[in-house]
Amino acid sequence: MQYLLPKQVSTRLAGVFASWRGGAASRMAIAAFARRYRVDMSEAAEPDLNAYASFNDFFTRALREDARPLAAADLVCPVDGAVSECGAIAGEQIFQAKGHRYSAAALLGGDAELAARFTDGAFATIYLSPRDYHRIHMPCSGRLVRMIHVPGRLFSVNPVMARRIPGLFARNERVVCLFEGERGPFALVLVGAVIVGSIATVWHGTVTPPRHRRACIWNYAEGEGLALAQGAQMGHFMLGSTVVALFGGPGARFAPEWRTGCPVRMGEAMASFAAP
Repeated sequence: MQYLLPKQVSTRLAGVFASWRGGAASRMAIAAFARRYRVDMSEAAEPDLNAYASFNDFFTRALREDARPLAAADLVCPVDGAVSECGAIAGEQIFQAKGHRYSAAALLGGDAELAARFTDGAFATIYLSPRDYHRIHMPCSGRLVRMIHVPGRLFSVNPVMARRIPGLFARNERVVCLFEGERGPFALVLVGAVIVGSIATVWHGTVTPPRHRRACIWNYAEGEGLALAQGAQMGHFMLGSTVVALFGGPGARFAPEWRTGCPVRMGEAMASFAAP
């Protein structure tokens, strides 16, 4: 069914609906969604559902300033969600699910030279469900050097599909954000999915839509670039999807509780680096 569904059309329609400001009808739909998915509004900066004029406003809602304190860790979790997989990158191969791997080069849009910087590094794949907080934050401080929009499919990215569709995250549309940090390069890959209306970053705004047929690259390496502190917001989804984080070089050790399926929250300790 994932291959047969009209995913592009469904996603465009979802984007139109999510941006619709339908007054009482929109508020009723948002309230029904919040009940269906048991969204915890007590953490929101604006807990009143009636204050959100559209689903886009609701999906990208801010949290209270004290809702996600940052742990004292080298790497903190960038999103609310659940761990799909995490661990070491085996050469250039990233583990997706039992029986499925994909290459860092495929994930990064086919750039083998760029992928080589993550050889034998570490990765974390985190799934955001519709009920989760949809903003994405920095796992550590870094300077933005490049962004790549890679066109692709729009398969669902839930855990069931991750176990069934080979190379899922390297086949779907995605926005690759590359940074230089104190410990070397790292990347946050924002993976699109069916019904996900758009992906945006704080420095560019909405990256997709529109959806391009060829990869688009933005270089920010000249000059000082954009520096973002650990915990700073770097982007958002209009509906839950997946983030794949890559860290170059060996030494990242994930927290022992980081296992497949475990719920995680933005700001909690994700990993530490071994002493040089």
